Amino acid sequence: MILLPAIDLMGGEVVRLRRGLATEKVVYSSDPVAFAKKWQAAGADWLHLVDLDAAFTGVPSNLEAVAAICKAVDVPCELGGGMRTNETIEAAFQAGVSRVILGTKAWQSPEVLAEFCAQFGGGRLAVGIDANGGKVAVKGWTETTETSAADLALTAQKAGVGTIIYTDIATDGMLEGPNYTELEHMLEILECNLIASGGVSSAEDLRRLSAMPRLHGAIIGKALYDARITGNLREIIGS
Repeated sequence: MILLPAIDLMGGEVVRLRRGLATEKVVYSSDPVAFAKKWQAAGADWLHLVDLDAAFTGVPSNLEAVAAICKAVDVPCELGGGMRTNETIEAAFQAGVSRVILGTKAWQSPEVLAEFCAQFGGGRLAVGIDANGGKVAVKGWTETTETSAADLALTAQKAGVGTIIYTDIATDGMLEGPNYTELEHMLEILECNLIASGGVSSAEDLRRLSAMPRLHGAIIGKALYDARITGNLREIIGS
């Protein structure tokens, strides 16, 4: 299982939100590169970057910080937030990321998602599925749709996407543990890579996730920033 520390960017700063609410923001640093180097040294396999400004507005606003991070570290980076057009996806790749995460656009238009996979390669694209009570939330989690998370995951897989990132909004930033039941369901229905996001609160959570057959990776956020998980991440999960 790969480990992906998260770096959420807003106004060029490293922040964390509780349940995705901009009003529940905690600023950790104005130096994203320093955190990128810190998490790489801690054993990160990838870095999970999110442009929160773009997630809310649809307009990429932190590409300068993203480019600086990609240049400063040796591990690959993925970027989500506002990735809704060919131009924004291409700009992300030009900034140095190895994988782009689509959210709202994947829900809006499976046909366009398939076109993106054909153009950029499904292995370079992920679909981030943010679930609120099993339903897909979009536009920076400000709207909950009637589409089930499972249905969107299967649609994205059919379109050619190589990776699904599943986030349970109720657990994100709350340090209450991941939604293991929903993750197990996703693993049962999917053949592509699945990455768990949201709720990781302890080293025990990481070990439990790593023991789940076929789970490809886990994103770690607030637990790292609040030092609930310390030390080398690879050693924590025994690999």
